[in-house]
Amino acid sequence: MQSQLPGRLGDPNMTLLTDPRMDPRVASVIAATGDIGDAIEPVDENAPYEACVEYGTKLEALMSLPHAQMRAAMPDYSDVEQSTEVIQGVDGNEVTLYIHRPINQQGAMPCVFHTHGGGMVILTAEDPGYVRWRNDLAQSGLVVVGVEFRNGSGVLGNHPFPAGLNDCDAALQWTDQNRERLGISAIVLSGESGGGNLALATTLAAKRAGRIDSVQGVYALCPYISGAYADPPENLLSLKENDGYTLDGPIMSTLVKAYDPDLSNAKNPLAWPYYASQEDLTGLPPHIISVNELDPLRDEGLVFFRNLLKAGNSAAARIVPATNHAGDMSFPDVAPEPYQETLRSLRNFAYACQ
Repeated sequence: MQSQLPGRLGDPNMTLLTDPRMDPRVASVIAATGDIGDAIEPVDENAPYEACVEYGTKLEALMSLPHAQMRAAMPDYSDVEQSTEVIQGVDGNEVTLYIHRPINQQGAMPCVFHTHGGGMVILTAEDPGYVRWRNDLAQSGLVVVGVEFRNGSGVLGNHPFPAGLNDCDAALQWTDQNRERLGISAIVLSGESGGGNLALATTLAAKRAGRIDSVQGVYALCPYISGAYADPPENLLSLKENDGYTLDGPIMSTLVKAYDPDLSNAKNPLAWPYYASQEDLTGLPPHIISVNELDPLRDEGLVFFRNLLKAGNSAAARIVPATNHAGDMSFPDVAPEPYQETLRSLRNFAYACQ
């Protein structure tokens, strides 16, 4: 009798492209362009820190190849005002903030404080996919602040933990102090993948510093928060079920080491929010944790959601079917429905947090 278990739990030879749960429109694009999991040979899990940083830089370069085409296909955003601010980070560095707001909307609006994906080690806030996301959020009636934090690798590296978190914390303090100037009625931290990690970790850092009132809500998408990718725990079945679907254990283990060179922060909730204690989680603002059905990271997000509930918080979770890691944000023209639905969900949540 054929196994009914999903993904690679039922068939170890299953791939993202052969999994019947996958959106066929997106699968056809990935089949033509390739998946990032196939792009570059990962290094050995025992490789030195320098090799992990080099791997991240190569991966970032490959992922940046479509950027010129993506910029050429950028919709018209003449109704969105885009500006930048450069602030001082806590380590004496400069942090660039990208601010987007609708031109014709009057009065205070909620702010989405956006931290981009890339495992905290690659990609930039200037990448066209993130620019488009911030512009679309602004068009929906939001102020958006995108943070250009230091990375563990790539063109903005190499700055391991806690450099990127420090930049996000400094940017949050600046945004909170400039609410009136920016016309902000509430601040909602949001990011995807590594950006989801930073949204959650920045919230935990604000609580520890006695500044939790600066955050009115958190909306984390496909958060990359366990760091447990070399030896997945049994309760995170999606790391096996969907292994190799855009992300796999070797890729993520390599990026973990670029973020935390000696792995001394493996259980530090500011590096990996999955390990936040009930004390860490008590008294937080409302959260939504959004995960993708065909993502290796799906279950760690859901565990975090359940821990939020156990700590007495207002929290909700959503699973986006037929999507791979960050798939609801990555294909706005090929699969517009999940993209628009996630955008509406975040927009509505931000207004509910006012």
